[in-house]
Order: sequence, then structure tokens, then C-alpha cells
Amino acid sequence: MSELHKFLFEGLPVRGVLVRLTDSWQTILNKRAANAETGAYPTPVRALLGEMTAAAVLMQANIKFNGALVLQMMGEGPLKLAVVEVQSDMRFRSTAKTIGEVSEGMGLADMANQRNLGRCAITLDPLGRRPGQQPYQGVVPLYDDQREPLNRFSDVLAHYMLQSEQLDTTLVLAANDDIAAGLLIQRLPMHGAANLAGKESMADEAEIGRNEDYNRIAILAQSLTSEELLTLTTDKILHRLFWQETIRRFEPAPADEAPRFACSCNRDRVSNMLRGLGEEEANSILAERPLIEVGCDFCGQQYRYDAVDAAQLFAQQTIQPPGSSALQ
Repeated sequence: MSELHKFLFEGLPVRGVLVRLTDSWQTILNKRAANAETGAYPTPVRALLGEMTAAAVLMQANIKFNGALVLQMMGEGPLKLAVVEVQSDMRFRSTAKTIGEVSEGMGLADMANQRNLGRCAITLDPLGRRPGQQPYQGVVPLYDDQREPLNRFSDVLAHYMLQSEQLDTTLVLAANDDIAAGLLIQRLPMHGAANLAGKESMADEAEIGRNEDYNRIAILAQSLTSEELLTLTTDKILHRLFWQETIRRFEPAPADEAPRFACSCNRDRVSNMLRGLGEEEANSILAERPLIEVGCDFCGQQYRYDAVDAAQLFAQQTIQPPGSSALQ
């Protein structure tokens, strides 16, 4: 079962989160492989999407945001798009889209940051967002302050979090076909609770890179290899890295609150999307083929509409009482 563990270093301004996604990550890969239209992800895409998925779960667990955290990469290269969405109750889903060949051994820069045009965005979409209220979004390039391409996704996120939170952050990420895992170490803010909404303090900014306790623990965390992260248990990882530190671990979430795959697509949402296209567009599609087919990129579920289904959609739209609206 997938697991999430939070911990603090006693007496030090440092916290940590460790995640291991097993059955839930395998579900995502199996659904993609079973999709006859797309087939399985290429190996480098599986590895990167797994790292992104683990990272998004870590970040949602770290900030405890009441809503959806969406981690998105807009690539310049064969990997055009990768998206992970994590809800506040740790339900998550992820997908990627490629155009062109992704060859074995391709790294982040080759897949998604050719000509330094790739971007990474983190969006916080509040639950029950009020009319007119906009989600918070931060966007960073896939290169460092010297415009040198970043070859590890963990470095992209650490750079982002340093800019947005003004807090030092260390991430170790790894993924294969069985496990997507990650370790996050972060210096605690000097004042108040850090978040991804742009709040900061002069004291926090002044501490960047200077806290000796955080620097020591970050060096220990960075010694963790991908193989160790993917194969060792949580207990062994924490003992291997921090056996000289005093760690206070929190009780892991029960099974029904642990990270788990769940897709929010349904026929009502697809129907609403088709209504947005308009009756004329729907009829033009049906003039060329017997069915309108819409597939969910996250779970592979196929939704099909024939001419009768389409006619009912737009008939329902016509007879809606004043002031009503379709489900979003």
C-alpha cells in the first residue's frame, strides 16, 4: 500500500516528509498501458512522471492546502505536457502527453527543455472557490539563475520553492515501474506557516542557505541514492540517513486517507464539455463518424455518444429552467 510519513527533527528548524507510492502508481501505469490508442509511456517519461507524482504528493502533504494542488510541466521537446493533480485528502491522478519520439536515456532537458523554453507551474485551486476568485499559480523555467538547464526535476522544484517560500528545500525523487518515491526536507519558517501563496518574511529570506542545522541534514538527505529510495523501507531510510539525529515521527494516515489514485472524470463533466462545443460542432463530428468518442487522459475511461445521445444533451440544455447551470 502507498504510504506517507511526516517527521520533525527535535529542537531544530527542520521538517521532513517521505512518500512511497506503490499500488497507486502501478494503477496509473497499468491504465496507460491498457489504452490501445496510446500504449505505455516510454521509459524516460514513466520515470519523470513518477518523480512528478511523488513530488506533488509531498508538496500537498507539506502545505496541507484545502483544495487541489496541480503540478504541471509544459515542455519544449517530445514531452509536451505532464500533469499531476493532488486533492487535500491525498487522492491523486497524473498523465503525460508526448509528440514525437522519446528515446531511451533521454533526460529532462532533452525531453522537455529544448532551447530553454520548458516551464513548470504549480497551481493551488481552493475547494469551493468563490465566483471571481482565481487560483494561485506560480511558474518557473527549467533552468537555474545562470540560465543553465536543470537536469533533475528535484532541482526545478527546489528552485521554485526557494523563490516562492523563501525557504531552503531539498528533494530526492526516484521512480520505476513499481514505485514512485520522494523525500522532502525543508527549513521551517522563522515566523508563521510557510505556504505556496507568496508569503514571506525578511527573517526567512535572511536565513536562506545559512542555517547550519538545515545544511547538515540536507547533505545527509542528498546522500540517499535512487536505488535506496526505491528499495529500502521507510524505517531503514530514516535510520540510514539520520541515525545521529533525534526525530519525532507522526502517525501515518490510515489506509483510507493514504495517497491513492482516483480520477474525477465522469459522464456529466464530459456532457458539459460537449455542450460547450455547441450543437453544430457535435453534429459535424457525427456527420463524419457514428460516435463522438472522448477519452480521459488520466484514467483511460472512454465516453461515447451517438446521435440520439447528442440530441438529448442539447434538448436538456434547451429546457433548463432560468438560472440553472450544467454541472462543472
